[in-house]
Amino acid sequence: MAAAERITDRIVGHGEGPCWSPTWGGLRFVDLYEGDVVTLAPDGSTSRRHYGDVVAITRPRVGGGAVLAVERGIVLEDAAGELTVLPELWGPQDRLRMNEGGCDPDGRFYAGNMAYDQADGAGTGRATVFRLDPDGTTTPVVEGVTISNGLAWSPDGTLAYYNDTPTGKTDVFDYSRDGGLTNRRTFAQVNDDSGRNRPDGLTVDAEGGVWTALFGGSAVRRYAPDGTLDAVVEVGARQVTACTFGGDDHSELFITTSREGLDDDDDPAAGSVFRYVPGVKGMPALPFAG
Repeated sequence: MAAAERITDRIVGHGEGPCWSPTWGGLRFVDLYEGDVVTLAPDGSTSRRHYGDVVAITRPRVGGGAVLAVERGIVLEDAAGELTVLPELWGPQDRLRMNEGGCDPDGRFYAGNMAYDQADGAGTGRATVFRLDPDGTTTPVVEGVTISNGLAWSPDGTLAYYNDTPTGKTDVFDYSRDGGLTNRRTFAQVNDDSGRNRPDGLTVDAEGGVWTALFGGSAVRRYAPDGTLDAVVEVGARQVTACTFGGDDHSELFITTSREGLDDDDDPAAGSVFRYVPGVKGMPALPFAG
């Protein structure tokens, strides 16, 4: 079994949502419950920017800056760092927060939420995936989900892969600009009888392979385009949250991990970032066109 290299100390509590973009200098990821976006520079140094109580996702914008999902909505950051806070999508009484998402090939941003108590049944929850269009309109596009994780598109843009973590599987949608996300079906069964291999964040490589982080499973798995298990990368922390391709030629897989719910002396490498060079390249991050 291949193993990822640990490239940082324990620097976050709940690391999530890694994304590489040259427009912001390389790798960014979130420290979710701290409300911070962390930038990891090529020399290994880090910097942070605080956005609120929770920040769950960050993706680049076409004109520079970023789009971010915060606790109950979306924030736009321009190239100069100025922030525009869009209207909240639900109130604090709903006890929901944003969790994961991404951008489609047509420049629209998606963000899915989850209940704080995670009490909903698998795949039958009260969470929603929202789509933000470049004109600023927001639309619910997938409803009745539980814990939205990992949303990424195939190289030709016709398929979208998605994890609703408690279902234990990765699903795939057909995608088109006009039709949106349709014909949801199972792509790969990820969890097994152990109950430890919970599908979390995912990314897609240039050959159409789907890389899924295993929360509780100390690994990232690659599934071939036909849904068969193709490779397993061992990660030196149990709670593996997400992965993305980066580096100048997108040949490096960066992996985030979490310390959520752990005692201070449990799983010492949790909260670190790991790196693996798999021999297949990824694709540039799809940006938000707004």
